Amino acid sequence: KPRLRPPILSSDLLSLAMDREEFRRQGKAMVDFIADYFASFRQRQVVPDVRPGYLRPLIPAEPPQAGEPFENVMADLERVVLSGFHAYYPTANTFPSILADMLSDAIGCIGFSWIASPACTELETVMMDWLAKALGLPPITSSGGGSGGSGGGGVIQGSASEATLVIFLSARNLAIQRLQAQRPEAQQQPSLALSRLVAYASDQSHSSVERAAMLAFVQLRKLPTDGKRSLRGDTLARAVAEDRARDSSLFWLLITTLGTTNSCAFDNLAELGEVCQSEGLWCHVDAAYAGASLICPSTDTSPTESSFHPKQLADSFNFNPGKWLQITFDCSALWLKDSSKVVNTFNVDPLYLQHEFSGLVPDYRDVHWLHSLVRQRLHCTTAALADSVGSAFSLAEDLVRSSRSYGIEGLQSYIRKHIRLAKQFEELVTADDRFEIVEEVLFGLVCFRLKARLGSRLYRRIRVDGRIHLIASEFEASDTFFIRFAVCSEFCEAADIRYAYDVISELANEVLSKK
Repeated sequence: KPRLRPPILSSDLLSLAMDREEFRRQGKAMVDFIADYFASFRQRQVVPDVRPGYLRPLIPAEPPQAGEPFENVMADLERVVLSGFHAYYPTANTFPSILADMLSDAIGCIGFSWIASPACTELETVMMDWLAKALGLPPITSSGGGSGGSGGGGVIQGSASEATLVIFLSARNLAIQRLQAQRPEAQQQPSLALSRLVAYASDQSHSSVERAAMLAFVQLRKLPTDGKRSLRGDTLARAVAEDRARDSSLFWLLITTLGTTNSCAFDNLAELGEVCQSEGLWCHVDAAYAGASLICPSTDTSPTESSFHPKQLADSFNFNPGKWLQITFDCSALWLKDSSKVVNTFNVDPLYLQHEFSGLVPDYRDVHWLHSLVRQRLHCTTAALADSVGSAFSLAEDLVRSSRSYGIEGLQSYIRKHIRLAKQFEELVTADDRFEIVEEVLFGLVCFRLKARLGSRLYRRIRVDGRIHLIASEFEASDTFFIRFAVCSEFCEAADIRYAYDVISELANEVLSKK
């Protein structure tokens, strides 16, 4: 007989593994490395000076046959990894959230159901309730408990894009069921119902909305906005009336945006919500960036109360704590006025996932709330909010640590600081007659351009220079090209704002001199 293979953790392999004492030593070295890395931000190149394919020549062509000392791996971090790291989006990691991730990874919790980890599930539920209260969301969005109930509920998604897709799929299924109930012939040909579905969004909505429509196999009708890039109620009402007159479309969903990616514009939720209620549309609010500002009283942030006030008109609400609440990415908070609309859409309940408490508690898995089954990273991130507002796993753990470490007042101060720094940059640009502000400055985003239609040249020069990193955008309808200046780093100070302006000013001089 052939000899059986030895156990995978045989003595010879165990000698290569990291034991507890070695873990202590290397863990402390890693913490020192991370702390030093955070301290070196201003000395590092923002845009890496590498080309596609740079990394392959820096590492062996074949995987190692034997293990290496951990010191060898650490020695390669600077040469291999950080040499190609890009400060593209310098949010979504703080010291409390990093510690939360360490605990999450150590526990190794796979929280796909309550029975798999009661603490994991209940921590997420409590954290989402805390967060809803901190934002002043209507009480109906507070977690309703059971996985099959009709109450409101909150759940952590990986990103706002995932949340949008979940809403698209749920609203689509509800619309098809409604049509099949009205027209029995549609039950035999559900594809006919699918072909009639139309969702609405503004022409300023995020690209993930269009992608979600594609994945859901439904039409997306982008509606024009007003002079402030805001979608208004009369525009939506007109579109619905046109579709009803044709009787060829089934209107069913509106994606509103509070804080567009282009310019931080706000759709008029008060008007849109009323139209949705009268016409039977699901009203989803995508507030990925700006939603965190609800933690601040409206009087000391930006003039958006008219947009945010009628939150009770929304059927679902989503924002990303990772953008402004000191939470590690990925973490996106989604609340539902009626959680059963999502739970029932994804409800496939095999025996091996059932337990004696099924139906009495939430089970945050693909068969209930998500399109993903295993949620170790998601659940662990919930714990950072509890630390900020008032810790246990990574998303929940991140929420715990963020809320308890910083507190509501600390998070409010952090947001106000970013708004104040953005205003400082706006003042510098406004005082320079070579530039102009393109849109009203809201929160931490300033949209500006170089006059004389040389904005694209300036943008290319900034990219090549590499000292700072900015993103460009445009309003296609008006052929307006502009540059976005976003304040989003925990370590940003007034001196950094001045440095960025000085670099922009220097490069603008070069561009204008070659006009």
